[in-house]
Amino acid sequence: MNPLLNILAPIPFDRIEAEHVEPAVDELIAAARQRIEQIASDPSPRTFGNTLGALDEATEVLDYASTLVRHLEFVVTTPALRAAHNAVDPKTSEFYSSIPLNEGLWKALKAFAATGEAQALTGVRKRYLEKTLDAFRRRGADLDAEGKKRLSEIDVEMAQLTTKFAEHVLDSTNAFEEVVTEEREMAGLPESAVAAARASAEQKGVDGWRFTLQAPSYVPLMTYLDDAARRERFYRAFNTRASQAPTSNRELVPRILELRREKARLLGFKDFADFVLGERMAKTGGKALEFLNSLHVTTAAASVQENDVLFEFRRTLEGPGAPKLQPWDVSYYAEKQRKALYDFDEEELRPYFAVEQVVAGMFDTVSRLYGVEVKEVKDVPVWHEEVKYYEILDRGRTIGAFYADWHPRETKRGGAWMDAFVTGEPAVAGRVHVGTICGNMTAPVDGKPALLTHNEVETIFHEFGHLLHHCLSRVEVRGLSGTAVPWDFVELPSQIMENWCWERESLDLFARHWQRGEPIPESLYRKMRRARTYRAANDQMRQLSFGILDLKLHIEYDAARDGDLVAYSRAIMQEFSPAPLPAEHAMILAFTHLFGSPVGYGAGYYSYKWAEVLDADAFSLFLERGVFDRTTGMRFRSCILEKGDSEDPADLFRQFRGRDPQMKALLDRQGLAAA
Repeated sequence: MNPLLNILAPIPFDRIEAEHVEPAVDELIAAARQRIEQIASDPSPRTFGNTLGALDEATEVLDYASTLVRHLEFVVTTPALRAAHNAVDPKTSEFYSSIPLNEGLWKALKAFAATGEAQALTGVRKRYLEKTLDAFRRRGADLDAEGKKRLSEIDVEMAQLTTKFAEHVLDSTNAFEEVVTEEREMAGLPESAVAAARASAEQKGVDGWRFTLQAPSYVPLMTYLDDAARRERFYRAFNTRASQAPTSNRELVPRILELRREKARLLGFKDFADFVLGERMAKTGGKALEFLNSLHVTTAAASVQENDVLFEFRRTLEGPGAPKLQPWDVSYYAEKQRKALYDFDEEELRPYFAVEQVVAGMFDTVSRLYGVEVKEVKDVPVWHEEVKYYEILDRGRTIGAFYADWHPRETKRGGAWMDAFVTGEPAVAGRVHVGTICGNMTAPVDGKPALLTHNEVETIFHEFGHLLHHCLSRVEVRGLSGTAVPWDFVELPSQIMENWCWERESLDLFARHWQRGEPIPESLYRKMRRARTYRAANDQMRQLSFGILDLKLHIEYDAARDGDLVAYSRAIMQEFSPAPLPAEHAMILAFTHLFGSPVGYGAGYYSYKWAEVLDADAFSLFLERGVFDRTTGMRFRSCILEKGDSEDPADLFRQFRGRDPQMKALLDRQGLAAA
């Protein structure tokens, strides 16, 4: 039996093969299409159950299978799986695009909306009706036949192009490596990076030390390696990924932007940003851009000062003739300056962040805050031997389950993410939420556990925040459950979790020396806290560069007027960069957040900063009342984590915080309040 045809628990990852994909998806699309037609043609009087309720359930198994296929292509890709995924992706895209274009279904929805039952709806059901009607209009329900046909064509082509974009980034990332054969060439690198490079070489069957563009290899090299020439090579390679044949995205990105613009205008919007943001807290691209520009104003002068001070620091090391900083120098000298200013080296923290302890402490943290228990379950099928499976219990009852996959592989995409496999039914025993959290953290080497950087610890907490948003949801309508919220709100549950990686009380739960068991020494903790705001303005400028570039590409960019997209993007990013960018800088061609899926963070990258304002302000209530204050934790759970998109997110935030969000908490946290 094809393991993709039914929602099974546990998910049979050990039985899913590439040959299952196309037959299953074809069958599930046909079944879902039949259910849609049944809703449209049902002669019975229109009710919530036979219209909206039926629509909410119509694609559930197809959603599940499609998500699993995409996920496996992300984490254990093979040529066969990639081919299968690429074969079904246009089909699923075309089908999902056809739903709001189904004239009979649209008539059925409008007929229900006119009934007395619909007029009397309240709460989540009323919101689901309003959002469904709006979503159908926004997706072309009112277009004529020609417009609907063109919209479907756009969606299919966009799905193909964005899939190809992501494949090119993965392939070009994997294509670059350097093997070092002389230990002296690695001067400056911490022991952890050297050991990881040795293990990477051994896995490839080569002598020496192997370095790649994957984050656990690339970041330490750029931060610590004394060899400026090698840093430069890696920097140039990293920032020119997917810029050369056969994995070039130079033609794909302009076409994706063109299709997004055409889609937005076809649906009556000025641009793609307004189309996307109409469903989000910002509402318009102009408002999002205004928000980022206001942060830019508060940050720019401080970033210039930070860069001047960093250059002066280099001159103290190398004399008055020291050359200006290049992009591949910034992280290197910044780390040296931070160590000099605060006597603090990030590597000092690694021994206290063994991945198993971090994960266990994270579970303890959420238990104290939200009253849930997380336990590992053995002997469950997984997609790779490193993957672990857990259940989340609330007062002894399992309400959610998830898989965790933390370390990089060549068959796995870079970055970190959470995904939802199954949206459960809170009122039905046994129908639990199921998801996954994945990352590319430092792997174990030389018989030691995986010892993480503090940034990697924050990433794990971040993704688990998304997971909790999914698994603690108590929304009766599947389409409004969990993380199905506006994207400028979806990062609040994840980003707020990072705060517990900084507080002494919470760190003591998990930050213990992997051999000696002692907590982080107070002197080291104080250094870590003091260094938290080091170059905070430049960190913010980097995020602002991504967000502003994203919005300008989707609002203002015109190829006929602005010329080459790569040069246009580089010029915008230069305004925010601490050093001159090379002429060949083409980071935009590997920006998977923007172009790795049909929408993704396209016109929405500002969401990270928007949600950072929300998370800093929300966490300030914990700081006032205690970082483990159960009352505040349960309030956050009931107001935010359980509610999904059942209410307007601005209202949900006000219910938790008692007022609208304020920017002050973020600027205070960054040390930029007076900047």
